[in-house]
Amino acid sequence: MSAPPPYDAQALRHLAGELIVNVRELSALGWTPATSSNFSRRLDERHAAITVSGRDKGRLVEDDIMVVDFDGHAVGSDHRPSAETLLHTQLYRHTPDIGCVLHTHSKAQTVASRLFAGAGVLRLEGYELLKAFRGNDTHEARIDLPVLPNSQDMKTLAAQVDALLENRRMWGYLIDGHGMYAWGRDMAEARRHLEAFEFLLDCELQLRMLQCPA
Repeated sequence: MSAPPPYDAQALRHLAGELIVNVRELSALGWTPATSSNFSRRLDERHAAITVSGRDKGRLVEDDIMVVDFDGHAVGSDHRPSAETLLHTQLYRHTPDIGCVLHTHSKAQTVASRLFAGAGVLRLEGYELLKAFRGNDTHEARIDLPVLPNSQDMKTLAAQVDALLENRRMWGYLIDGHGMYAWGRDMAEARRHLEAFEFLLDCELQLRMLQCPA
């Protein structure tokens, strides 16, 4: 008889179903092109449920969700986790109330990441939708959205995010030429943050187009 998994299998099935429904919806928006992107939910204090690498995010099934520990290693399966798994698990390790991490590659996110890479940050202020972010209750709030340089070294990227988390409250970041990471306490909050970022990035890009001389 095989040993039981070191996590709650029923909780995993529940989270897998939640991920499948929500990720399919995000894929339908065009935010996960060419099997890109990855999505996860905290399973417990040591494990996360995350999408398997290379799967079509618009056609996920339960077998496309795997378990990893917070060191990014597969648990209970021989599936291959995304190379970016550490960027999920370091958030869970760093901040106990983070329960969901969403990584997408929309066109607005990717273009904005290139446009603001040199500055290393995009300042968002004066928008009513800033109230969508947890802890903000006025349009007078200001969010500095970090833009990190792209790298295949996930440990270095994770360390950079850790350093940012020590100095500010933040709900997402961009990676140059790549896409966005956004998170929240649960799926609903993470999606709210992601969708708010998407709207605000699109506004910033359109403003710059309108300001360009003819």
